[in-house]
Parts: sequence; structure tokens; C-alpha cells
Amino acid sequence: MRSSNPVFSRRGFSRDAGYAGFNAQQPQAGGPAVGTNPYATGNPYAQDATNPYATNPYAPQDTRLGAPQQARGNVMTIDDVVSRTAMTLGTVVLTAVLSWLLLPVDPANLNKSYGIAVGAGLVALVLSLVQSFKRKPTPALILGYAAFEGVFLGVLSAVVSTYIADGVVIQAVLGTMAVFAGVLIAYKMGWIRVTRRFYGFVIAAAIGFMLLMVTNLLFAVFAGGDGLGFRSGGLGIVFGIIGIILGACFLALDFKQVEDGITYGAPREEAWLAAFGLTMTLVWIYLEMLRLLSILQGDD
Repeated sequence: MRSSNPVFSRRGFSRDAGYAGFNAQQPQAGGPAVGTNPYATGNPYAQDATNPYATNPYAPQDTRLGAPQQARGNVMTIDDVVSRTAMTLGTVVLTAVLSWLLLPVDPANLNKSYGIAVGAGLVALVLSLVQSFKRKPTPALILGYAAFEGVFLGVLSAVVSTYIADGVVIQAVLGTMAVFAGVLIAYKMGWIRVTRRFYGFVIAAAIGFMLLMVTNLLFAVFAGGDGLGFRSGGLGIVFGIIGIILGACFLALDFKQVEDGITYGAPREEAWLAAFGLTMTLVWIYLEMLRLLSILQGDD
């Protein structure tokens, strides 16, 4: 199962590990097709006879997301994913709070604040791309990404709260937590089913959304103002809601990714990639929530 996050689509639960893409191998004699098809039955690790996970002796009996797991061997469990995600998100929150408190956002230094935010965001982007193209997860890179992402979010949130919409940051944080909890409950209850059609729809919608946002940004840079108006007024509200819905869909894909990794006995180190991907998705949702609430509060 390929995730919405580039880190998942490149490595971890990816082509090399037998999770991403839809080009399944031919069926093996006496067994179902097993390959890179995320919806193929059987253990995706079984395609390699030299793989220690080929017989998958570690798969727990109950692989539902959030179900108690009994770790055996060097395989990923839900506890591993939770602990790594807590570390990664904790780093984001800690650096965001420190950036809010320590970096200047007064009018005389507003351009400096924007410069710090943009610089930290670019560094976080570079670190995320480096990790995405590595064959194995590197905790230092992932935590470094989280730290710089936190600086970006902290400065940006301080500017928005101080000069655009007072109190909107707390609302955005609570909104992000509500989306996460809602999607998790819906996924565990079976109300959201991640199928091939669901995956294709989400990816197609995300590509279209990003193309529109890039086009709007280019118009804003070269023509001034807010470009085509996709990020302000009525259109801004509509696209903000669409962005949050897409983020929620990404969460469902990520939950499916984690569940598949546990089911098929993915190596324990892959929990770092799960944490990385979940953090990226939550950052997406928070930024869309922050923008939407800022527009709504500005219209009051």
C-alpha cells in the first residue's frame, strides 16, 4: 500500500519492501500473487527467498490499528510507531514553542521573522527529501526535519496570531487533533475503507490541488496580490476545507500503511518512517486549518 507521503512512496513501505505501486508479480505456484501490489494477498516480503521475513513468523494475530501487540523478534509493532511518532511530534511542538517565545515578531523585525520561517521551512524540506531518497530511515534526519519544521511553524504561528487572527493558533491545534481523532476512530470502526479506488482518488485530487496552489503562487509572485484568489475570501474558504479533507484522507492512507507494516512483519526501523509520514500529514492539516480559520476570523 503506497502512502500519500513521499517518504512512504520512496522507501520503507515502498517498492523495495513490496508495499507501493500496483505492478504485481505473476502468481506463484500454489499461492496467490505477491509483489508490489499494495492489495495483493499474502506477505509482500515473501517474494524474496533470502528475506528473513519470507515466512512471516512475526505477524500478530490481531493487526487492527491500536490493538494490543505482542512483539516477537525485530519487527514493527504499534507501540514502536506510537513511541517514534511521539518523539517526532514532540520535537516539532517543543521547537515551535521555543521559536514562538524566543524569536522576534514585532513590527520592526517582521521581515526578519518571515526570513527565519522561510529559511527553517526550506531546511526542513531539504531534510525531508534527503530522508525520502535514503534506503533506510535515519532518526537524526527525521528529528532534524521535525526541529526545523517546528521553527517554521512556531514563527509562522506567532506572526498569524499577533497580526492576523488572535487566538487562531489554539483553534487550529484543537482542530488538527479533532481531525486526527475522528479519522482514527472512523478507520478503526471500518467506516473508512482504504481500497485501490480510494487511493487513486486521493492521489488524483492531491495532484490537482497542488497544481492549483502552485499556479496561484506563481500568479501572486509575478502579478502581485493573492494571485488567482484561491487562498483568500470565499475561494480561500473552499480550498481550505478541501485541503483539510485531503489531509484526513492522507491520514487514512497512513493508518493503512502502518497496519500493513504490522501485519506483514516489517522491520522495527520502519516505525521511524511511519512517524515521519504521520508528522508530515499532521503538519499539512495544521497549516490548512490555520489558513482556513484565519480567513474565517478575518471575515467576522
